[in-house]
Amino acid sequence: MKPSIIEEREAMGRHFDAIAEAERDIAVAFARRAERVEEARRFGQAIAHHKARVPGARWDAREVAEREFSSELACTIRVPQRTAENLVAECRALAVELPATRAALASGEISYRHAQVVVNQAWSVPEEGRAKFEAAVLKSAGTLTASKLKYNARILRERWHPETIRARHQKSVKDRAVFFEPEPDGMASLTFYASAEKAQAAHERITLMALSLQCAEEDRTLTQLKADVFEDLILDGVTPSGLGKGIRGSVNITVPVFSLMGLNDEPAHMEGYGPIDADTARRIAAGAPSFTRLLVHPETGVVLSVGRDRYKVPKDLKKYLRVRDETCRFPGCNRSAAHSDIDHSLDWQFNGLTAEDNLAHLCPPCHALKSETGWTVKHLEDGVLQWRSPSGRAFMSEPATVIRAVEPEPPPGESAKTSVPQPSPF
Repeated sequence: MKPSIIEEREAMGRHFDAIAEAERDIAVAFARRAERVEEARRFGQAIAHHKARVPGARWDAREVAEREFSSELACTIRVPQRTAENLVAECRALAVELPATRAALASGEISYRHAQVVVNQAWSVPEEGRAKFEAAVLKSAGTLTASKLKYNARILRERWHPETIRARHQKSVKDRAVFFEPEPDGMASLTFYASAEKAQAAHERITLMALSLQCAEEDRTLTQLKADVFEDLILDGVTPSGLGKGIRGSVNITVPVFSLMGLNDEPAHMEGYGPIDADTARRIAAGAPSFTRLLVHPETGVVLSVGRDRYKVPKDLKKYLRVRDETCRFPGCNRSAAHSDIDHSLDWQFNGLTAEDNLAHLCPPCHALKSETGWTVKHLEDGVLQWRSPSGRAFMSEPATVIRAVEPEPPPGESAKTSVPQPSPF
């Protein structure tokens, strides 16, 4: 017998009830994770005074404990260091400062995104007004989206905050920044974070300039025109003081030689981004002022070791290491190798060699982490690094060249091709 419309609706409702139950389970799990993170942080601080301080160390026992904990947490849950630091702060806030928010999360009434909204808005509210603020925000949190809750919480925070918005804005301006984010299909995002009036004015100017280009012969959309105007201003614009004149950004591209010659369309690799199409790589190569022939293969003409003869890393070895590593080699760190140090894994003063199997890029914060805490590193084969945490757990860091060398599975019915490593002209 065919079910009635009422029965079908009830069955559909049960599906949605099951989804809601799963969401509550997720919220409960997030609350449990927050408790575990805070418990572990407290334990780390409690045992910090038992550890012997490294001679000549710059960090005291408390800071060492904090850095060791956040870095191992980042490796454990596979997130960037900054994300782990933010998680530690959020968990502490939920455990100590915002008990009602923690209770709402633990009961499944709100999601972790909702809890993050409350935490982020409550951080700057003075302690004496925090409980009142939390109660007001949570009053309708169970029925709002996280974005709507953020909007409401921001309004309440502005009303109740004892410090003027002018004073807080002056502090926030110090956080202005530009962020680069790789996207799929050879694309990327560039985010400009600044004062609201300046960001609004910049967007308005780009929009007006794009509108002025619209005409019957123009086939680009307004959105495309705005992007092109922004690109021209950023790449070729000059500030009123003359800053930027003659300055152009540079990129390092690794191009397989057969692809460069047009014999195939194997993708190239852009440092700090990833794969780009062969046509773009050839166009960039056509305007390149110079080429560096580099074989990304162990059997190359590159000097891979200068032993104990000298501490300074030679230029050809630097190029090899930069292509091999691409980023800082601490697990999870994405700081560009171009803005990192080349570190002797076994220090030169302890008879460490200036060789590719004893050198790796480390950004200044991760370099300090290796020097000041209980983290140790060991080189394995093919540029793989094994990091061992202060608690004795091992984490691996693979070089960028290993990731790029992985061949995709051939389509059904086709055999895998055999390829020979080719020289790259950049």
